[in-house]
Formats: sequence, C-alpha cells, structure tokens
Amino acid sequence: MVTSEAVVAVAKQVKRATVAGLARAITADIDRAGEAVRHAQKGRIHTFVSTSPIHLAHQMKKTEDEVIEIIARTVAQARNLIDDVEWSAMDATRTPLEFLKRCVETAIKAGATTINLPDTVGYAVPDEHEKMFRDIITQVPGADKAIFSAHCHNDLGTAVANSLAAVRGGARQWNVPSTARAERAGNAALEEIVMALRTRADVMPYHTEIETTHLARASRIVSAAANFPVQYNKAIVGKNAFAHESGIHQDGMLKNAETYEIMTPASVGIKETTLVMGKHSGRAAFKDKLRELGYELGDNAFQEAFQRFKDLADRKSMSMTPISSRWSMTKSARWAIVSSWSICRSSPRPAACTNAI
Repeated sequence: MVTSEAVVAVAKQVKRATVAGLARAITADIDRAGEAVRHAQKGRIHTFVSTSPIHLAHQMKKTEDEVIEIIARTVAQARNLIDDVEWSAMDATRTPLEFLKRCVETAIKAGATTINLPDTVGYAVPDEHEKMFRDIITQVPGADKAIFSAHCHNDLGTAVANSLAAVRGGARQWNVPSTARAERAGNAALEEIVMALRTRADVMPYHTEIETTHLARASRIVSAAANFPVQYNKAIVGKNAFAHESGIHQDGMLKNAETYEIMTPASVGIKETTLVMGKHSGRAAFKDKLRELGYELGDNAFQEAFQRFKDLADRKSMSMTPISSRWSMTKSARWAIVSSWSICRSSPRPAACTNAI
C-alpha cells in the first residue's frame, strides 16, 4: 500500500486528476487517508473490505452481518471526512450475488459515491462479469446515485476483456495501472482498454479523457521506476507492438500501413513502425531495404543477395528486436548484404563492400 507521505506529495502536485488514499476498513487507516488527501484539489478516500465466503471464513473470520456493520461504519466515517468516497468489495466476483447486493446497498446508504467491484483473483469471464454489473446496477436501491467501477486481475488472461464487459454492464470507471503491473499476473492494462475503446468505437461507443499520445512514455516511466521490464510483444507499448517481420505483412505495410496496423504508432506516442529484417522477411521488404541503403540490383544479383540473406537469417535465427529506425537489421545481416560479390559488382557505392555498415 502506498504510504500517506507519498499520497500527500502527489496531492500537492496534481491539479486536474482526483487523488485517492486507499485505506483498509480500519478507523486509523481511514483517518490517515483523509489527512493525506486533504491537500488535493479533488481528493477521495477509497476503503475496502472482503465479501466472499472464502475470505470471510479464512481471512477475516467474520459473519456476513458483521461485514455489513463494518461497511456501514467505515464508509460513514470516510464520508464525514470527505465528500468523495469509493468503496470496494474485495473478491466481489466470488461473492454470492444477494449478499453482494446487500453490501453495495449498505455502502451507498452510508455515503459511498463510487462502488468498485473487483475481480480480485482474476476468476471471472466476460459474460458473467457484464451480468454481475448489470444486475447490481439495476437491482440495488440507490445504485443510480453512485458510479460503478471495475478492477480486473489477469490470472486467466481475461482482465481487459472483463473490463470492457464491465462497461457494457454499466461500469464507468476502471482501477487500472499502466503496463498491467500489479499482483501476480497483473491487472488490466490502462493502455489496452483505452485503445480498445478508441479503435472499436463502432461497437463500444464510450470515450475517456486519456491523452493517448502519452501512453508509451508513461509505460517507460513506470517500467523504469519499478524496475519492471515490459515484455517485447506487450500490446500497444511493447517494443514489438508496431514491428513486422513476416514477408506478407511487410509487403502489405509497404503498400498501405492499414493492411496490418489498426492504429498508428503516433497515436500512442511511438515514433514509427519498424520493419524487421529477419528469416521471415520477403523479397519486397528486402528490395526496399537495399534501395534505402543505396543499392539497385539486377534480377540475378538481387536473387543471389536475397538467398544469401535468407541463409544467414536461418543460421543466426535473427530475432525481432526493433530499434528506433524504420528498418532494423542485425550487424551480421547487413554485412552479408554488402559483402556479396554480386552487390559489389553492381553497387553505386563499392567502398561499402569492404566494411560492415
């Protein structure tokens, strides 16, 4: 849990966003959270308690009635400190629906303005997650007075799908991190949800106020600060998210980027697409790369150079590791091109034949 000192520091700097202090359902914690967000222009106390049978039996050792009393008391305490109060039902997706309704109704009556229903262990699937939100929102008295929020873990790889399903069910907030960093397999990734809504507005007519061109930079900052590397094939912000090695894909990209990219790199703050020269690259991409290097080859010379490149790529098993330029190629692969006798004979830059690029 973030320290109160850290919350105070953020609260003093942030001007537009709401700053929340997270607190267990304990009197001292809620008081401390209230003190921390007192410095924010828009502050919030977020308190939570477990609601599932397994948590109540083994972790809290409380009855359902005792949990209801805790919710009423702690939410009211938070509301006496600040007008903006969020309440979470930890392990909501493994909580019987009727008891979950009682918990939500109690929290709203006590003053909660946001209700968060977390999939704490990544157990839900999209259809049931959507239904849970819809049932709670349509069946709990006073639900129209609160904003509903989703918080999805990724243990089964369904966190983003569940988050989008929650929106269809009526949720209008997510608790999500950049780059999916969180417990175990992580949470739904902020950048994936935002870009899914933006890209598929035809079937999900919702929008956020997120400035998407900052997504890649935010991911890098979080990754560096947390010493948490981002996987290369991570959607939206991974190094390979806009990299293409397949010959068929590269051919399409050279003709029209929309053939294989459903969003532009610039839209998420990445400079440009990378076409990676590797064992799967085709003739169209290879020819384009030669042209970029200043070489124009006849048919026979081109076929020989291409075969030498493919042989080397197979031996080296060149991987997709894009760099900042539009084209990426390993040093040994570039050497294979310029050391080819056919290229030397035809090249307008014969001096390049004696040195690696």
